[in-house]
Amino acid sequence: MMRMATIETGLYRIPLPVTLSDSTHGRIAAFELITCRIRDADGAEGVGYTYTVGRNGGAVADILSREISELIERREADDTEALWHDVWWGLHYGGRGGPTVLALSAFDIALWDLKARRAELPLFRLLGGFDDHVPCYAGGIDLDLSVDDLLKQTDGNLAKGFRAIKMKVGRPDLKSDVARVSAMREHLGDGFPLMADANMKWTVEEAIRAARALQPFDLTWLEEPIMPDDIAGHVRIMQTGGVPIAAGENLRSLWEFKNYIAAGAVSYPEPDVTNCGGVSAFMKIARLAEAFNLPVTSHGAHDITVHLLAACPNRSYLEAHGFGLDKYIEHPLVLEDGKAVAPRRAGHGISFDWKGLAKLSA
Repeated sequence: MMRMATIETGLYRIPLPVTLSDSTHGRIAAFELITCRIRDADGAEGVGYTYTVGRNGGAVADILSREISELIERREADDTEALWHDVWWGLHYGGRGGPTVLALSAFDIALWDLKARRAELPLFRLLGGFDDHVPCYAGGIDLDLSVDDLLKQTDGNLAKGFRAIKMKVGRPDLKSDVARVSAMREHLGDGFPLMADANMKWTVEEAIRAARALQPFDLTWLEEPIMPDDIAGHVRIMQTGGVPIAAGENLRSLWEFKNYIAAGAVSYPEPDVTNCGGVSAFMKIARLAEAFNLPVTSHGAHDITVHLLAACPNRSYLEAHGFGLDKYIEHPLVLEDGKAVAPRRAGHGISFDWKGLAKLSA
């Protein structure tokens, strides 16, 4: 056992080469990267991170540096379960979501990275290991692209080796969404895995109407059709919309996923390791989904999540979109035959370009 000695937090604002947009968050010109580096008394280091789409990163960084660092001072780094619970309950009154759970996620990721590095194992093997080649799709933030530009972006992703694609829906008129999905289906051909993401845009009735209109295009899933707080609404869409539903990137705990899954409100639970509570919580959510015979997918942070899904027998697709982060890590994601390959390096294998990031310090 080795006690933690230091915790170091970084906050960086990373501009995007092209402004992105979806139906709810508006135009995204940059994202915030919040990093957590923990070192034990032997000098070994673990790295975690979380991110935002442009706001609240300062709050996350502050919780890491002021609150979590105090709660875990001189604790045993291998006690991931005890540390998770002590941070969760220590910050519970003012937490349970938002910046607090994002900060906890970054810390927990760093703990697991440190544990795997000290064991000299890739993270997916430390977590049990199942299959280091994970089906992977390219997630586009492309709602405002013309159809021509949408198809051009898709061709670029196909050239990179992706064999599954997700596009945005949720434009002001359903007819436009249907036309764009129809163009994508024609472009990709029958049977090619195609997902559509509404980013919580619709009411329940609008979502049911949209799901029915999109039925002919054989979507793998329709993602986040309505706001995440409406479990009963998701159940209605599942029962009457006629397409599978993915949801969970805006859920912040194992217990929120339990409520969704037990209610029959989701086909593909979709945790994000950077905001659901970290590796500890993500793996529990995946096991919960397995117990209900549901496939688990992911949101964001593909360079970490590839390890988690590689340890899950019920994994479906890994989402890949890096928000420009690939410029600042040494080993970007590798694809083989449309599958993401979990690296064999010890830990999660991410090596940040800290000097390059320092220029973007916020």
